[in-house]
Amino acid sequence: MDANTNKTGKKRTAWSVIKYILLFIGGSIVGTIGTLIVIALLVFLVLGMNSSKFSALSKESEVLNKDTISKIDELERTINYYYYEDIDPKDLENGLYDGIMAGVGDPYTCYYDPEELKEMMAGWDGNYEGIGAYLKMNTDVGYAQIESFIDGGSAVECGLIAPGDYIVAVDGEEVYGMTLDEVVALVRGPEGTTVDITFEGPNGKYDVTLERRKIDTPTVKVEEKENGIWYIQITEFDAITTSQFKEAFQQAKDADMKGLIIDLRGNPGGNLDVVVDICREILPQGMIVYTEDKYGKRDEYKNNEDHTIDVPMVLLVDGGSASTSEIMAGAVKDYGVGTLIGTKTYGKGIVQSVIPFTDGSAVKITTSRYYTPNGNNIHKIGIEPDIEVAFDAEKYQEDETDNQLEAAIDKIKEQLK
Repeated sequence: MDANTNKTGKKRTAWSVIKYILLFIGGSIVGTIGTLIVIALLVFLVLGMNSSKFSALSKESEVLNKDTISKIDELERTINYYYYEDIDPKDLENGLYDGIMAGVGDPYTCYYDPEELKEMMAGWDGNYEGIGAYLKMNTDVGYAQIESFIDGGSAVECGLIAPGDYIVAVDGEEVYGMTLDEVVALVRGPEGTTVDITFEGPNGKYDVTLERRKIDTPTVKVEEKENGIWYIQITEFDAITTSQFKEAFQQAKDADMKGLIIDLRGNPGGNLDVVVDICREILPQGMIVYTEDKYGKRDEYKNNEDHTIDVPMVLLVDGGSASTSEIMAGAVKDYGVGTLIGTKTYGKGIVQSVIPFTDGSAVKITTSRYYTPNGNNIHKIGIEPDIEVAFDAEKYQEDETDNQLEAAIDKIKEQLK
């Protein structure tokens, strides 16, 4: 993807309905488009909130007092007097909101002005405007990099960019240390506009100007590899992914599938309901995932029927497999219904909620932790594969040999003997 309160004290009326909270486990970013995003729609009323939550919303601000208001006023006057250019007051206002959310110290907690919110939500249904490339975050080097391309996008058509190349700047802005979501927000934009991106590959840095286009994102790829061993790649969990996966899975079953490989490498996550629905197609009856917030409220997502897959199954994972990808990987591992092959996953075991305000803005805020069926929270830990196989990038660039995929095929052949 290209694959996220109001400090002046705008108050919501206690009797108003909070229309929705979009709950998602997304990534970094890993993430960008960027970065990464796990999403589930929860509907509840303010009056239905438990007393501790309502009390927390109602209590007097500990931050916005006469001293901080005075300090803000002093800062604004100092900027207006000394700064060498005129400043748009709206930019300063949004900066206040950005700052208070940044004060939480959580990279997934942030403020969206109305325009940013529209851009962030644009790709949640699987359609977006961008360059047509999936990105993943390389946390070792601090840059997002190209994972793969989408047909019809300008990224693949330019013929210069290769998988694995790093994005080091967007429209002249250095992106080192940014989250995947932040890089994605810079790369995306209205259809027909262009974006200047500085990449770095094996031969050094190079600049490319790419056109943003409206793209219907194929999130699932399916093909038979050999002798009844089927391969399904899931690039992210969007609203359209459920139907795409079910169609691919049915195609494989109709062809007398002997083994299944599900590729979650570089998948930064997405919609929680989507991954739960997909897990229900391959898992036993029981818990898939559950979340807990700081008030002890627990939400459980279960499979009410036994749909244990009856053929050998392998999940391919790597450091780019994050959030909802890890929900699937964790459930498969806990139930022992498949083998994880690749490298350790990213380690994002927390949940974000997008909370909208009446002025069209919103905040994304981390609200809870999630746990695998066995009660494991993998945040900042990740999930270790059953069989560790590091990706051989040199071999792939040489002749497109995917050594991790080959290991998965070999594992299924071994189980079929």
